[in-house]
Amino acid sequence: MKMIRFDDLQLYARTAALGSFSTAAREADLLPGQVAAAIARLERELDLRLFVRTTRSLRLTAEGAVYLPYAHDVLAALREGRARVQGEDAELAGTLQVAAPSDLGRNVLLPWLTAFRRAHPRLQLHLQLSDQVTDVFRDPVDIAFRLGRFDDASYVALSLLPDNRRVLVASPGYVQAHGTPGSMDALKDHACLLYQLGGRTHDRWNFEHDGRRSVVVVRGALLCDDADVVRRWAVAGEGIAYKSWLDVGDDVRAGRLQVLLGGSGEPLPLNLVCPHRKQFSPAVRQLHGFLGERLAPLLEGLPIAR
Repeated sequence: MKMIRFDDLQLYARTAALGSFSTAAREADLLPGQVAAAIARLERELDLRLFVRTTRSLRLTAEGAVYLPYAHDVLAALREGRARVQGEDAELAGTLQVAAPSDLGRNVLLPWLTAFRRAHPRLQLHLQLSDQVTDVFRDPVDIAFRLGRFDDASYVALSLLPDNRRVLVASPGYVQAHGTPGSMDALKDHACLLYQLGGRTHDRWNFEHDGRRSVVVVRGALLCDDADVVRRWAVAGEGIAYKSWLDVGDDVRAGRLQVLLGGSGEPLPLNLVCPHRKQFSPAVRQLHGFLGERLAPLLEGLPIAR
């Protein structure tokens, strides 16, 4: 029986996800030639061709596409077996790759993630902060923080804050100068602070009350692709923001922002997500419990929408 190397199988899976020998090599701190050699070795062991290579592209062959989910299953089974042998109480080690939205990660999670790593000296933490939605199938992450509902059955999730939601906020200075909107429709007459993600401007604000959904199209002169800048503009009195309570709760409690329209908004639950339940390693499960205890008090003071 031919011997397949675990490292070769990992490089094959990552190369398939990234579509590039060079990108996979950078991620693994290898030379592109080393990745190409690993793929060639795996192809010899399997006696089939996994990739079609041209000067401009790299794609899976039909056989490579069929084999890929089996490779993922093998890798997941090996990770799960190692975790089971070590046990939940074993000292955490290795690398935990975490992705989070930039404002939530920077302003809320960062000190706790740092403390979690400090409590487990043999664990390496790789943190990715971005307003771009992480693709947990393609990007090199073990787990991602995801705000909002998602209906994609291919994901699995660990709930962190199911009751979090968006709220409308503005500074006392803005309210004194421009008044408060008397209804959601009145938002059209106010300066709304807009957020852009992936080239799309979020100027259609969704609200939910008693199971009914409504949409208000808003406008404003300020737009940014960094969600934390939108919060800072609101604190500075530049307009009305529609933000997660996790992002603005401290500002509300400190009096820098006030909640409008009685806390009307839409649910925005916080979850930890990954493609497969087998990726819920002891490190992930312990991180979930560690953060759950610390995040829950942040919802104190969240207004009940009327």
